[in-house]
Amino acid sequence: MRKRKLLFPLLLSVLLLAACNDSFLDQTATTDLNEESVFADSAYATGFLTEIYADIGFDTDLDRFGEGGLQCAADESEPRASSNISTGLAFATGTINPVIVTNDVWDKCYTNIRRCNKFLQLADRAPIDPATLLQYKAEARFLRAWYYYILLRHYGGVPIVYDKIYGAEDEIDATRQTYETCVEYIIDECNAVLAENVLRPRNSGRSNGRISQAACYALIMRVTLDAASPLHNGSGFGTEETKPFLGYADADPARWRRAYEAAKRAMQMQGDYRLFEVHTCHKFPDGNDGKAEPGWGFYAVQSPAEFVNVYTDETDRGTFSYPYAAYQEIILMKKMPIRITTCQLLDPPSCGGNGGAGYAYYDLAKAFPMADGKPIEESAYKYNPLQPAQNRDPRFENSIVYNGSRICNQQNYSYTVYTFQGENSTADAVHSGTPTGLYTRKMLPRAASGNWWVEPPQSRPLIRFAEVMLSYAESANEWQGPDFSETLADGNTYGPLEVLKLLRRRAGILPGADGMYGLKAGMSKEEMREAIRLERRIELAFEGFRFFDVRRWMIAEQTENQPMHGMEITRVVNEETGAISYVPREFVVRNHVFRKAMYFWPIPYAEIVKTPDLVQNPYYD
Repeated sequence: MRKRKLLFPLLLSVLLLAACNDSFLDQTATTDLNEESVFADSAYATGFLTEIYADIGFDTDLDRFGEGGLQCAADESEPRASSNISTGLAFATGTINPVIVTNDVWDKCYTNIRRCNKFLQLADRAPIDPATLLQYKAEARFLRAWYYYILLRHYGGVPIVYDKIYGAEDEIDATRQTYETCVEYIIDECNAVLAENVLRPRNSGRSNGRISQAACYALIMRVTLDAASPLHNGSGFGTEETKPFLGYADADPARWRRAYEAAKRAMQMQGDYRLFEVHTCHKFPDGNDGKAEPGWGFYAVQSPAEFVNVYTDETDRGTFSYPYAAYQEIILMKKMPIRITTCQLLDPPSCGGNGGAGYAYYDLAKAFPMADGKPIEESAYKYNPLQPAQNRDPRFENSIVYNGSRICNQQNYSYTVYTFQGENSTADAVHSGTPTGLYTRKMLPRAASGNWWVEPPQSRPLIRFAEVMLSYAESANEWQGPDFSETLADGNTYGPLEVLKLLRRRAGILPGADGMYGLKAGMSKEEMREAIRLERRIELAFEGFRFFDVRRWMIAEQTENQPMHGMEITRVVNEETGAISYVPREFVVRNHVFRKAMYFWPIPYAEIVKTPDLVQNPYYD
């Protein structure tokens, strides 16, 4: 124990979040307020809570590291070229260390944990309606657990402050708690919030983005799923000193049961959460033939604020209503201002993009199945690298921009992107506009671009029901096996196989004569495990899951220790005939390197120096 300067000073200014239309984040900006004035005024006190919300989801921001986010630290995307060594690039090249790693997780999480404690301590002073005050305090308590979860998934066990608020001269206990202690603390906090029964099952309208009961169930689901996974469930990872911080000493299969029960509870939570599966009411954006667009619901949930009308879907299975529209699937989301920032991060250069979110790898592009649900090597459809979206899982078209993709560029909603090199190449070409020959499309709105004045909604989901279903499938397979199924409270039958079929049906994949959506019948537990992992990779791509998934599964030494590829298309003009042809070539963009230490993040060097009692994660010495 030692006295030291507080790392996380209390910020008593109310955050200005301008232009958040239809959002509870709309607040009035004030500055230089002291503690007494903030909690003597209901608006200021509410704004203090808003400031805690502002950082939610920072860890999965597309531009978190400046040249990309977690997608660029995994096998999803290549970071934007820069003279700086970003955290994403350092993870990709195996050079990450405590000196260069970003300190955003440590700083932002503990800053917000302190804010939560301050709010919980002082909120009773504010002249806020008693029922609203109870709701706000429950939200703050969940947010505190949420920020601890972000710390846990990055570093393993960390110091828990509990309800303490340290002063500048206080001795701060920087002892790292065990992984198990942190898991139980987060779960207990969520259960305590649920027991108070002051949060709504779900929020809607201006309250979208606030904490709900569903968010509590989903966070418990996430924590227990991680805890049951190979990395933390008795793997023995780390040194003798650090093992207790990184997982359980014993490998207990019953932890999968706990994860399954948490996921099952989340599957049955109140609030009418389900996949936004709309097949018949939305038409192709570039055609007038009246055909419905398969898998449109997958696109819509990436930017739910664009689609707020109540939808009714008439299918051969019956008529289904979605009273919350695209929000039907959203459990927790990050509220963001209406701007063109997302377009600038994702768009090709000709559409005003700057590459700030990185560039999709061809390895991920090839992982999407064909329209019959089969891998590209096994499908009855022939895969054509020059027309990669043809006869393909519609999620591919909604996730990746390739040569020939049509997107928005100013007022042209069907602008064609050309990434080929050679004569008549454009600013979007491979090796100049993009190092991989591809761009990321997921979360990119169809009616806006980085070089146009139209500003689209940018709020994005942090937890959606598709994740709940995949977590249920994974834990059920590990605990009960691939053939397990059960009837839940909604009257429908679920199990590992049923979940995968539902997700693929929503995606727009064809069921086939056997109704299996390309899935193998009679899968073993190991085969089902791989099928679920593939579905997570595709369904949740670019949403911040892949980086942590390959670590908790302990497969990062395979997935992250290999070359990452791009697709180069060359335009060739025959000098004699003038005939034009296009030649595809898969090429190595970068060799990723994975070291054993990289299963966890290093605690920033500055924190270790300030606090000698703080134990560094293994293999970073």
